[in-house]
Amino acid sequence: MSLLKTLPAFALATRCSNIRGLFCSTRHGYHRSVQAPTKTNAHEDPSHNNDKISIDFEQTKEAYKSKDTLELLRSLVVFKLCSYDILVDKNKEIINLSRKFFGQKVFEQVMKMTIYGQFVAGEDHQSIKPIVQKNQAYGVGAVLDYSVEEDLSQEEAERKEMEERKFTAHHKFGDRREGVMSARTYFYADEAKCDQHMETFLKCIKASGGSSEDGFSAIKMTALGRPQFLLQLSEVLVKWRRFFSFLAAKQGKDGVEVLEQKLDLEQLQACLARLGAQGNIQSWFSDGRSHSSGSVDMLDWNSLIDERTKIFDLLVVPNLQTGQLEPLLCKFTEEEEKQMKRMIQRLDVLAKHAVENGVRLMVDAEQTYFQPAISRLTVEMQRIFNRDKSVIFNTYQCYLKEAFDNVSMDVELSRREGWHFGAKLVRGAYMYQERSRAADIGYEDPINPDYETTNIMYHRCLDYVLEEIERNKRANVMVASHNLDTIKHTLRRMNEMGLAPTDKKVYFGQLLGMCDQISFPLAQAGFPVYKYVPFGPVNEVIPYLSRRAQENRGIMKGAQMERDLLWKELMRRLTSGEVFYTPAL
Repeated sequence: MSLLKTLPAFALATRCSNIRGLFCSTRHGYHRSVQAPTKTNAHEDPSHNNDKISIDFEQTKEAYKSKDTLELLRSLVVFKLCSYDILVDKNKEIINLSRKFFGQKVFEQVMKMTIYGQFVAGEDHQSIKPIVQKNQAYGVGAVLDYSVEEDLSQEEAERKEMEERKFTAHHKFGDRREGVMSARTYFYADEAKCDQHMETFLKCIKASGGSSEDGFSAIKMTALGRPQFLLQLSEVLVKWRRFFSFLAAKQGKDGVEVLEQKLDLEQLQACLARLGAQGNIQSWFSDGRSHSSGSVDMLDWNSLIDERTKIFDLLVVPNLQTGQLEPLLCKFTEEEEKQMKRMIQRLDVLAKHAVENGVRLMVDAEQTYFQPAISRLTVEMQRIFNRDKSVIFNTYQCYLKEAFDNVSMDVELSRREGWHFGAKLVRGAYMYQERSRAADIGYEDPINPDYETTNIMYHRCLDYVLEEIERNKRANVMVASHNLDTIKHTLRRMNEMGLAPTDKKVYFGQLLGMCDQISFPLAQAGFPVYKYVPFGPVNEVIPYLSRRAQENRGIMKGAQMERDLLWKELMRRLTSGEVFYTPAL
């Protein structure tokens, strides 16, 4: 099945009614021979060891047995440097000055001995193999991520902004990149550049399949097409969801869990008629799911955008400023329509290639004005490729107020349609920047009020997915966290539910070069653990490192426990005569 086949709403939006044949198209070099996915047993052997697993995260000998002493020293130095605000704030200036002072060759050597060597695995697929294989020897897998990004000058950035502001997105989706230090930022150049990005991701997938058992590979959707498509689709999805909430409030259903909000069809018909909408509401839901109860929930509502019937004129939402109904779906030009199809084709190719190579595909979260579309497209991929097991993983940012709604709706959709739910849970790196931008532009702050609220949201989402795993074993989750309390919470809940590490339903993930005292003890206890492994040439990865330092400023400043443990292990080796310790492979 093609990803394009599951996106009829985009056919409506683009006046394109025949997109089924694009799946096997060989245009633009997209054809790949693909084997059908092998079916796997959805239920593991229930005869697990009932012993509760307890892990001591302060046993430094075990935690750092994969590191030689020089690596311990480098970690101590880098973490200490990253804890100083002035060095993080001025990192670009310091890097440029160092390059001029040392010269390019010496500069690259210094970087490899310090921050690059700490957080980046190597320059290409070959050079990363020693680190990936060493980690694998200690039970830690890899999520490969080609971390090259375009480092724009202010003038170039402004030129790109002016070009992209031609997109007709709602004003509340105004550009929010300013002050947001994402791991990678892709700017649209042309379709050939998007093809290059796709080929790079394909190489990552192949490398993941060849270098790490049960590996993951990460992709960024903004690298695969023109942002206009994601902006416009995000606007459609957000408007449609807000319209449902508006109608639910009219029926007195606001303030309850999103899946508990159900619209009475008779009241809905009357309300829409007062707003000026035409047509029989009952006929909108042509599959009959709502006929027996006489009501629809958010998932039924969202399915209207999936309908293959010609309901374009029915899909309208009220403009609260003018009081007039407006079309929900925007029309693309013929060229924009082609670009949209190519983007979906690229996603299709990547997903099939992941299946071929036995690799799970992790779709990274991005800026909030792209994220609704990214999540929707990821779900469409899951509907196709997660029929037998979790191949496609969506990323949920738990610093968002609506994170639990997003998780619970997607889990419920997977239940109704019978596919495997796959999620990576992260807290989110852009809390303060997003909040500041919301205040400047004047839209509702989408971020939880503080870090503790985000922690509560994270654990709530995690518990919900764990309960789904306990219920039917058709879900997988990666706990992507450096927070020790979250790791302990996960272990406690797994013990309570009888979920064993050998089930391989719950994964743990940390960044390369950080929190080894969490990753390696978990791996040695038999849990599936992965390091997020960036790679790329030194000069081209500098922007990634710069942003990584700023993203993780709070983590670095709060890494006192990690520095203490590193120092403790260093002293242990010095006093026990193991200063020249070499990890065994």
